[in-house]
Amino acid sequence: MRHGVLLHRDNAPAHTSAVAVATIRECSFQLLDHPLYSPDMAQTDYCVVSLKDSVHGRNFYSEEVIYAVNDWFEQQDKKFFMDGVISLAHR
Repeated sequence: MRHGVLLHRDNAPAHTSAVAVATIRECSFQLLDHPLYSPDMAQTDYCVVSLKDSVHGRNFYSEEVIYAVNDWFEQQDKKFFMDGVISLAHR
């Protein structure tokens, strides 16, 4: 898995910390940075926006949120994820 891995990250402090950067280098991942103040959404934002809409207004206790998120991903069909990938090319 260490060979040929492209890692896309945004510039969040957790992603740019010394520990994270050292781990990325140690794994020999090729890093694809997200530009500062980019008006584009990150790849994961496509899913996150839709996921947030599905859980909006709900209250979760303990591990219930984990099950809700896993259920949401399982309910999505392949087209949902393909549309997200295709939309990246049009930004």
